[in-house]
Amino acid sequence: MPSLDFDLEEAQFQAFYDQQLPRLEQACATFVDLLSAIVERARFIEASKVEGRVKDRDECIRKFSRKYRPALEASGTPYEIRPYITDLIGVRVVCLYEDELERVADAVRSHFDVMDVTDKVAALEGTEASFGYKGLHLDLRLNAALRTLPEHAPHADLPFELQVRTIIQDAWSVLDHKIRYKKAIAAPLRRRINVLSALFELADREFRQIRDATDAELLQAPDETAETAETPQQAERPASPGSELNAFTFLKIAHHFFKDFEFEAHKVEQFVDDIAGWSPSITRSRFNTLMRETLGTVKRYKQHFEELNPETSFNPYTVMRHCLYLSDRQAFRPALRPVARDAFEAWLAENPA
Repeated sequence: MPSLDFDLEEAQFQAFYDQQLPRLEQACATFVDLLSAIVERARFIEASKVEGRVKDRDECIRKFSRKYRPALEASGTPYEIRPYITDLIGVRVVCLYEDELERVADAVRSHFDVMDVTDKVAALEGTEASFGYKGLHLDLRLNAALRTLPEHAPHADLPFELQVRTIIQDAWSVLDHKIRYKKAIAAPLRRRINVLSALFELADREFRQIRDATDAELLQAPDETAETAETPQQAERPASPGSELNAFTFLKIAHHFFKDFEFEAHKVEQFVDDIAGWSPSITRSRFNTLMRETLGTVKRYKQHFEELNPETSFNPYTVMRHCLYLSDRQAFRPALRPVARDAFEAWLAENPA
């Protein structure tokens, strides 16, 4: 029964919290698992992490006292604390880029009812003097279809808050909370905080634009796979400007031969550096040609190897290392470890082309 007796309502909320805590923690874990699966299946979303927590009991009471109690008591409106704590269960999805925030929001709408949305980035961009870079907040609950499933019955009635942030926004929020008494600090310090907040925002936008520019450069990279194989005479010519094998031209070729494999950027750059170290004059055309010439043989060896070693990975990088070695045993000798070289050579001796 709502009242204006804060001590009574506080005691009732504490009793509710203590009794419901196991159920809240179970629900939180379920929501984290659901959102992790949704984000993993969604296209064009690169999530850094998905995590959740049940809000601390005393923190809930402090939040109510700060945000709602004064106005309720001033207007003589009886209250209970529980309905005002919409983030009792909180889940956070941290993305890599700012344009993914809305993509996450769109993805969750097929599984959850959205009761409220707060775009704190947009709210702060509308002011000149505020700081506190928060991201997108959604108040959610399971939709009707999910609420009917037996596994969700224990927490079908529980709402939760979803925070969607970029890595930069998440870092700013953590640091921002460490700045004490922000409203009371001197104007020069407030200015420095605002400048820092703007730099964080700029970093978010720059990372997204660099990603877009990188994707555009990959699309514009010459497509050697559409051309005929390089002749021996062409292979002997000096490399012309712009014909080098780099991360972008490598990916164009690699994606042609391994369509379903996801090449991680840092591994691509390291592998291209390794190739350049073994054969400094190699061109993208030459790399494409040697792949065409050797891939069939290496695929047959891969099948043989995996039959003998079902627990061992023979991924596209391993395939390409064998292709390089087969194309030029002297230049690309370091591409394979001695044990791998010996096994490959033994198979080649028994299975001539």
